[in-house]
Amino acid sequence: MSVLVQMSMFPTDKSESKSAYVSKVIEVIRNSGFNYQLTSMCTIIETKKMSEALELIGNCYKVLEDCGCSRVYSTITFDIRPNHENRMVEKIKSVENHIGEVSK
Repeated sequence: MSVLVQMSMFPTDKSESKSAYVSKVIEVIRNSGFNYQLTSMCTIIETKKMSEALELIGNCYKVLEDCGCSRVYSTITFDIRPNHENRMVEKIKSVENHIGEVSK
């Protein structure tokens, strides 16, 4: 199974710049061992089980809670597909097969 998660998470009760807090969330994701891709607007993560994805999201929230954030905004989108893996790479390759190399 492949669970792709598109996620952004940041506090709304802190400074205008969110990078210090986003960095803490990314550190949790990086330390999880799951494949991920940071973009300017969100982070994409791939897990093998929905339970792994949900636990990771909870851990991301926890690090912000531990930083004293009392209001956290998050958007989370899932793309769940049994019998597939490495879709973070394969989905891009599939598009490139049609139109050539794309910006990554």
